[in-house]
Amino acid sequence: MTLTDLFLAQLADPFSIGLLIALIATTQRTVAATGKVIPLLAGIVFVAVLIPTTLSPLPGVSLQAAVGVGLAANAVILAVLLAGYALFLRIRRG
Repeated sequence: MTLTDLFLAQLADPFSIGLLIALIATTQRTVAATGKVIPLLAGIVFVAVLIPTTLSPLPGVSLQAAVGVGLAANAVILAVLLAGYALFLRIRRG
């Protein structure tokens, strides 16, 4: 499996997308106490490490490669989700 295939597979992983949606919801509720940037970065790292270490390993992919590509994929997913959330807030405000 090439790194591109791994990246595309991680972009389409519903488990990581769900975890990142929950991360945004939790961050929005605790933003006054914890801020926004540090919890989001910690969540990206947490999900990038959690999925490759708990799910069955992909053939021919090292743990370091899976985590590294996971960091990039999670950052892309989180950026899209945050943009969608900002658009939702803007539309809701009218």
